[in-house]
Amino acid sequence: MKAIKRCIPPYEESFFLLGPRGTGKTMWLKAQYSDAVVIDLLKPDVFRTFQARPESLADVVKGNAQARRFVLDEIQKVPELLSVVHSLIEEHLGLQFILTGSSARKIRRTGADLLAGRAVRKTMHPFIASEMGEDFSLDDALRHGTLPVICGARGKDAALSAYIDLYLREEIQQEGLVRTLAPFARFLESASFSHGSQLVSSAIARDCGVGRTTVDGYLKILFDLMIASTLPVFSKRAKRAMSATAKFYFFDTGVFRTLRPKGPLDRPEEIDGAALEGLVFQHLAAYLDYSSRRESLYCWRTAEGKEVDFVIYDDNDFVALEVKNAARLDSRDFAGLKAFQSDYPEARAVLLYRGETQYMHGNVLVVPVAKYLSSLVPGKRSPDVAWRR
Repeated sequence: MKAIKRCIPPYEESFFLLGPRGTGKTMWLKAQYSDAVVIDLLKPDVFRTFQARPESLADVVKGNAQARRFVLDEIQKVPELLSVVHSLIEEHLGLQFILTGSSARKIRRTGADLLAGRAVRKTMHPFIASEMGEDFSLDDALRHGTLPVICGARGKDAALSAYIDLYLREEIQQEGLVRTLAPFARFLESASFSHGSQLVSSAIARDCGVGRTTVDGYLKILFDLMIASTLPVFSKRAKRAMSATAKFYFFDTGVFRTLRPKGPLDRPEEIDGAALEGLVFQHLAAYLDYSSRRESLYCWRTAEGKEVDFVIYDDNDFVALEVKNAARLDSRDFAGLKAFQSDYPEARAVLLYRGETQYMHGNVLVVPVAKYLSSLVPGKRSPDVAWRR
């Protein structure tokens, strides 16, 4: 697979670059900061050196007087280095430290707040369609996701299974996050049924045969490892009784499809629909994150069941988006957007579908989902603005 230019912009100040494994953090850093001194904490000898003496990082800085940038790859492996980085930033104002990690848990627990105001947080996501250009295939993305480490693999199904196994063994088991893997693996399968749906931990607990507090702990692990997240309900100036339950998504469609059990009673269109909604979610999350608009994405659901999949709301935009895994639409497909526009006439409405024709249906712009995703470019306005006459 050819090299793909990422949409995440480079930065001159010190920053955390977080994201799940396989999202391309290391490759991006090599391309953007080729002159940096790199300390790879995944290497056993490097790990042992800095685990024993975190303060030896100061010696590395002193011994590389010509260098301005220092990359600490997988900082969560030796979080004690954070206090040393803090001191070095204070002593050497011209230096830039780039701290990568695939787990926010240890960083937060050991006091990453020491760097508050001195190192911003950035997140690396799977590829988005506008990055992939002609290499983007909607069908392949729905089946295998867009993780860089998977996109470049020959056997993608096998690579996804190996990826999840690696997470279970190295991120979960070796870090001692759970006592035994079997209950956690069952939890992952059960949680996959909630992808694109409201997250009800008590229902997952019943399905897994464990306590709700255990499930809440498991969910926190997923959130800390950034392999899942929740989407809050949009309720600003609400005119109806609203649901308070957030929606749940895995960070990549391929990961979801691999975790989701399939059997004779499962309807393919149900799994495909959740996959499509999840693919749109991961694109919107990356688009907003790379545009420095992290907290702008919501869902909308009333207590009586009317809903819209996504709402973007901030100083820059106000748009509601509904996703339909169908090539042909009927009036029922527009019910949620019409209800939302009734409450919020200021908002634009977009329906993404599997058809090929772009058109207006009343006040709703109907767009082929592949076209919308390919036109979603960080730093620019939502593409539907230019498509309305």
